[in-house]
Amino acid sequence: PPPPPPPPPRVEAAALLKEWGRNELEEKTTPSWLIYLRMLYQPMPIMIWIATIIEGAIENWADFGILLAIQFINATLGWYETTKAGDAVAALKASLKPLATAKRDGKWTTLDAGSLVPGDLVLLGSGSAVPADCLINHGTIDVDQSALTGESLPVTMHKGNSAKMGSMVVRGEVEATVEFTGKNTFFGKTASMLQQDTGMGHLQKMLLKIMMVLVGLSIVLCFTCFGYLLGTGISFRESISFTVVLLVASIPIAIEIVCTTTLALGSRQMATMGAIVTRLAAIEDLAGMNMLCSDKTGTLTLNKMVIQEDTPTFMAGVDQRALLRYAAMAAKWKEPPRDALDTLVLTTVDMASMEGVEMIDYMPFDPTIKRTEGTVIEDGKTFRTTKGAPNIIFQLCDDQAMRKAADTLVQSFGQRGIRALAVAISRKEGDDFGPWELVGMLTFLDPPRPDTKETVRRAMEFGVDVKMITGDHVLIAKETSRVLGLGLNVKDAKGLPSMGEDGKVPKDLHKTHGAMMMEADGFAQVYPEHKYLIVETLRQCGLAVGMTGDGVNDAPALKRADVGVAVQGATDAARAAADIVLTEPGLSTIVEGMVIARRIFQRMKTFINYRIAATLQLLFFFFIALFSFKPIDYYPGEAVANEEPWPEFFSLPVIMLMLITILNDGTLISIGYDNVNPSHMPEKWNLRALFMTSIILGVVAMGSSLLLLWACLDSYNPDGIFQKWGLPGLPYGKIITSIYLKVSISDFLTLFSARTHEGLFWTSRPSVILLICAGLALTISTILGSLWPKGQTDHVPTEGLALGDYTLMPLWIWVYCIVWWWIQDVIKVCGYWVMHRFNIFNINTDKLVNMRAAEAANDKKHKLARNSVGLVEGKLLNAKIQDAIEKVEHAEKAAAPGIQRKSLQRVSAGLRMSRVSGQPIGKGDAEAGRSVEDVHKQVEQLQQVVDAEIKGPAGEEIRQDMESIKKTAARLMIARKSASRQ
Repeated sequence: PPPPPPPPPRVEAAALLKEWGRNELEEKTTPSWLIYLRMLYQPMPIMIWIATIIEGAIENWADFGILLAIQFINATLGWYETTKAGDAVAALKASLKPLATAKRDGKWTTLDAGSLVPGDLVLLGSGSAVPADCLINHGTIDVDQSALTGESLPVTMHKGNSAKMGSMVVRGEVEATVEFTGKNTFFGKTASMLQQDTGMGHLQKMLLKIMMVLVGLSIVLCFTCFGYLLGTGISFRESISFTVVLLVASIPIAIEIVCTTTLALGSRQMATMGAIVTRLAAIEDLAGMNMLCSDKTGTLTLNKMVIQEDTPTFMAGVDQRALLRYAAMAAKWKEPPRDALDTLVLTTVDMASMEGVEMIDYMPFDPTIKRTEGTVIEDGKTFRTTKGAPNIIFQLCDDQAMRKAADTLVQSFGQRGIRALAVAISRKEGDDFGPWELVGMLTFLDPPRPDTKETVRRAMEFGVDVKMITGDHVLIAKETSRVLGLGLNVKDAKGLPSMGEDGKVPKDLHKTHGAMMMEADGFAQVYPEHKYLIVETLRQCGLAVGMTGDGVNDAPALKRADVGVAVQGATDAARAAADIVLTEPGLSTIVEGMVIARRIFQRMKTFINYRIAATLQLLFFFFIALFSFKPIDYYPGEAVANEEPWPEFFSLPVIMLMLITILNDGTLISIGYDNVNPSHMPEKWNLRALFMTSIILGVVAMGSSLLLLWACLDSYNPDGIFQKWGLPGLPYGKIITSIYLKVSISDFLTLFSARTHEGLFWTSRPSVILLICAGLALTISTILGSLWPKGQTDHVPTEGLALGDYTLMPLWIWVYCIVWWWIQDVIKVCGYWVMHRFNIFNINTDKLVNMRAAEAANDKKHKLARNSVGLVEGKLLNAKIQDAIEKVEHAEKAAAPGIQRKSLQRVSAGLRMSRVSGQPIGKGDAEAGRSVEDVHKQVEQLQQVVDAEIKGPAGEEIRQDMESIKKTAARLMIARKSASRQ
């Protein structure tokens, strides 16, 4: 290639910077003011705006002000929680701002890498990041491209090669010319895939569905009531006032803000564990995640080579320690390591044993000979040592038989994805050195993190299938997958999909590749496009997909996944694409975050269940009361001669409804601290079952309110309930406050029934914070209902229940509410029993079908729903059986010959026959179900052998494993039997 052009001077650099833009990843950011504005025109805020405008039009300024204040308080809280997470990531990115060494105006200077332009001359030295796509002008460097390709070992680059932005120089130093910057780099082009719109989040879709149902119902009932009132001769002003009351009653004003606040509390909890949540709705996605695709290098593994125990030696008296010393003599052990292999050896060797060794000559690594060599003197003897790739070192040795044996070992290591470093020595004989002798081979691997296997196991226990995705060779991927217990069904890139001819993602990936990808345990030798399409295929199948990664090659898939997780040390591209950014190493934080997310999901489910019930109670209470209970028909006449005639229809003042809403929703924010138990399966929204439960709760509460309204209106009737029980008649103002207090109390009690879902209210203890907040709100409501000033409120008569001669009415309303709360809770539990008994709304199979978009194995829209049933449990069962086999074999080796060893052999053989098929079962396929039952019986029989014949700590450990296997087999049996019935 022609010599590089001279670097641009500062003036020209400024012009080029203006032309090409900053050397940074382009990010689409939403202005803070626009986020705030969006909070004001969503479905619920629009309903509040309508009510506010009507109140202003009829000059009801007090209610107008209250509604307006609620609108802006909600918007401000939502804006604050939404923007705070983004600010945390921006601060993290600013703290990791990259620098570059470039020549400007003939001088080397350190500057912000974002200001580089094409033509800049930069210095690429060991330990520095490649700041842009650069052409190497001369020399040789080793570049770690794991962030771009997933390849574990560095790549050697020479003059004319292009070092890509995002990679790291690990050995050597060269000058290079900047070729591309910013969006034009390989890094930037990959990031362009991040700009694709992933659409509305799952939580937003669910909330929108719920709100549209409530809004639609509200509009129908409001117009019906408005038309009825006008038709019966009620004035327009009174009709519109009642319609506003009904409208306000139907608005779950804080449904989004309480969900946002609950998510925000969870995000703070996750932050203390080292996980920054950048998109709050991702917490709900994390709770429902049933497929976790994880990058291998740096996420599942340490991203550094580690010497393995398996060390073949070919010279008498040489063990791993001696072999490491010989390898270190082929490096400059007194200087910092020069490359990855030097680092591997010099960080493992016993450096104290090298004190008596003197190096007299050294030949560094050269790409043409591919080995290093050192000449040393030890104990007065001179010899040469060399280390390098096995095929290079073998060529130096004359012993053909040994070369053949060593080559066979290398091939066997290769089949397991283990790499080898060969070491040979040449002793000095007279003035010359003798032939090279093969000493042995050091085996090394990028091993899993210490906690990865247990983390993967925990994820599977929680119903999440884990798949490894890597750019590494398929053999390396299989070995890592085997060690982690993920399985050996690792696919390479040959059978993976590709983008359509138009450059767009095919819409039928779930049909062409879905089954294969669901059954696979991992994917190897993949490119960024493949990672993206793997995630897309699994999403098209109806799965909630999580993706972890750290490099540029992971960024598109992180963006497309339902939950994108950038691990510790991730590139800017990965962090920008991710929903969660980890600041601690490994996957364990994700599993802990998943448990937190499921607790948050339970809290949101409680709130939404309650909010729907409370909304339906108020909405239908006023609707039915309008048609069924006309206060004027119950007017007692002379008994209340000092009162004006009672109105044509029953209505509460808007301010009372606002107080109910504010106190309730203010208390409900504390539900973010409630005690809940996380589900052992991924969460999903069964909206039909949720609405049915809410309807049951709402109907009972509404019925008891209507009953109390009738009793209060009829309180002056000598044959009525009040008079028979010795209670005084109530003036109309006290009837209003009676219903206000009753609705307030029953709303709070409904919350304590809704939070336990299928159980009675005492089956789960609420948190202290929730009890305090609820107690405070109930106290305020009781005080207001008891001491409300006598007079007119919003043109409606009102009077406190404790005012006047009889002051016990608040107590009787409390007793009435508690009795009906018990009835409500029992009816709720009965409703769940009926739904489970007849599998109404697929309530039994909903979670057994481990696919977020499907509720039954025979789901017609999602043909692969049946494949998801028991898929994770089958893999988990086989992994547990394999662990048990390894423990039994270890105990067998340690046991003395005799009965116990024979028993261990029987147990080992029995376990090997206990593996189950991971294949999906077909409709009516009972054989697969029986095979799991056989496993369960087999393990029970083996456990009896262990109990009777295997004693000591080993026996106890094996017994625990057996028990765990039986539990997993039982779960798998239930799942497969349920699927076989559909």
